[in-house]
Amino acid sequence: MKKVKVKDFFIGSNESLAVMSGPCVIESELHALQCAQSLCEIFRDLPGINFIYKSSYDKANRSANASFRGPGIRLGLKILQQVREEFNIPVLTDVHSPEEAILAGEVCDILQIPAFLCRQTDLLLAAGRTGAVINIKKGQFMAPWDMENAVDKVLSTGNEKIILTDRGTSFGYNNLVSDMRAIPIMQKFGFPVCFDASHSVQLPGGHGSSSGGQREFIPTLAKAAIASGCNCLFIESHPDPAHAKSDKDSVFPFAQLPQLMREVLQIYQVVNTCTVESHTGA
Repeated sequence: MKKVKVKDFFIGSNESLAVMSGPCVIESELHALQCAQSLCEIFRDLPGINFIYKSSYDKANRSANASFRGPGIRLGLKILQQVREEFNIPVLTDVHSPEEAILAGEVCDILQIPAFLCRQTDLLLAAGRTGAVINIKKGQFMAPWDMENAVDKVLSTGNEKIILTDRGTSFGYNNLVSDMRAIPIMQKFGFPVCFDASHSVQLPGGHGSSSGGQREFIPTLAKAAIASGCNCLFIESHPDPAHAKSDKDSVFPFAQLPQLMREVLQIYQVVNTCTVESHTGA
């Protein structure tokens, strides 16, 4: 398996656990900076975990037109750049078009291809050409072995810095199921595999005008994914989930994050034969 370098650490076999976490959407500049500071403090006390800050400047696939989408790409990238520079941590955001990928690639360490867009050839090619790490989420509608085509598209640009993420599979209406076989299947393509424990507990469109979620199952799925051999975790988090402006039913509370991280780290260290020194930023 190829190891993917993110800032000053690697993601892959026998490397320290990497965790992508942060609010689903950028709610404001102040909120983003406060969240980044809180998360840096949490992960600083968790040696053995490398932290990547995640937040989106635009949630382009909200259930309803009236849903909060974020500050937009210009202001959003400015805020993410502040987070990156002030706290010396890598940042990740979603991109939705080739034009957005070019702009975001100038700021972000990782560009994330949303699950609904994982087959969009032009987007994958544009993202790959930026030279950033590309995190491709497996569509809820796709088999894990079909993600090889998405990998090949990015590889065609000469970019081998690829991560694949499982975030559950459609199971009837308004429900998802996680098949942990997807982790070793996608690892066979030769790249690290991440598990998205927060979106996997979503109930898509479950509230009609917004998605629901079963946050209580995040720890169960996160620990199962680590035991299944995933190389990193994606867990959206929020200091006050009840008032989160996006995915409030499936973001994980900051207050509960340290305990969960300690539990998954213990499992990760058992599954992996060795670990290396971590880098958690400022």
